Amino acid sequence: MAEMTHGRVLTFDVGGSHVSAAVCLSGDYRLGPVVSAHYDSVETSDGFVNLLCRLGAEAAAGDDGMGATLAVPGPFNLQAGISLMRHKLPYLYGVNLREALAARLRCKPDQVRFLNDAAAYLLGEIGAGAARGFGRAVVLTLGTGIGSAFAVNGRLVTDGPGVPAGGEIWNAPYEGGIVEDSISARAIVSHYRQNTGVERSVEEIARAADNDAAAREAFAQFGRHVGLVLSTLLADFHPEVAVLGGGIARSAELFLPATRGQLKDGTVELRVSELMERAPLVGCGVAWFGDPANAASAVDGTAGS
Repeated sequence: MAEMTHGRVLTFDVGGSHVSAAVCLSGDYRLGPVVSAHYDSVETSDGFVNLLCRLGAEAAAGDDGMGATLAVPGPFNLQAGISLMRHKLPYLYGVNLREALAARLRCKPDQVRFLNDAAAYLLGEIGAGAARGFGRAVVLTLGTGIGSAFAVNGRLVTDGPGVPAGGEIWNAPYEGGIVEDSISARAIVSHYRQNTGVERSVEEIARAADNDAAAREAFAQFGRHVGLVLSTLLADFHPEVAVLGGGIARSAELFLPATRGQLKDGTVELRVSELMERAPLVGCGVAWFGDPANAASAVDGTAGS
């Protein structure tokens, strides 16, 4: 087995339809070239591991023996390295990815680590993005659903005053349903369809916003809900900064004014992600190289979706 490569770690972001990989360097958490691939055609756990290892080899450019950290969606037993997902990547259910990847990456099993994707996103923004220098930070990742993570003085927290169970807000009760009913891609699509009778994707609605009042209103309604959640459900956490990431954050100009309209001046600084899709990769490096206690908290336990 090769000696561990110091100052470098392989980082992976397992997304909804593709996997990205890069080498992250210690110190400034700078990433090497990011490589990615869709896994639509993957049908087995061996195929998925093969894909990860191919991307890892490409990102590492022949420098093997590095440890690896993977940002993964939930539910996932982060400590054991075992997926508990049934509705997505079902072929990984119950598979020990830690053992499988360690054997292929030529490192020890304890040098393959896992953390929740939203937690990785926040750690990335803390280490090298929009949450640098803030004592109390929250990230909301806005996409198909809503992800969340919380940190105090750079350390992830999953409980305590103002922190929802497990640090997850998607299923918190809100306006007769749950948060994800109002803050998600489907919420924007539904609002637009109700007002126009037309079915469009979020991307199409965003592109139409310059000349389409219904499109602007769909995003404004979305933004109001983001602001209401920050000012009500998360008020007891007293965040100093709230970072908005995920695909919908790329259209922040369409909903941020409505979000800010729900916040009292000075209560929280609202920032759009600086790193966007690179945030989870950087966050994996922060978890690996940062405060060992924080890294342990990032990979300990079972994370939901």
